[in-house]
Amino acid sequence: MSVTVELDLPEGLIRQARQMGLLDNRRMAEWLADEVRRRTAGQELKKVLDGIRSVPGESLTMDEIGAEIKASRAERRARETRR
Repeated sequence: MSVTVELDLPEGLIRQARQMGLLDNRRMAEWLADEVRRRTAGQELKKVLDGIRSVPGESLTMDEIGAEIKASRAERRARETRR
């Protein structure tokens, strides 16, 4: 499946982007895939933080928070490699 995207960009930017090879399908697909990954990671981090905040009792230490973030990232990487 494909989608055609039309952008309204200033001429100077178009010229520079073309010279740098940034307006090709492969590069645009890479940018979109990167953004999807970033936003997905942000949503997952928010879920982890919401879960941490909802736990009654004392707050987690920075080391504990770091461990939770690392675990979430590892889970995300594992899911991505299975695709």
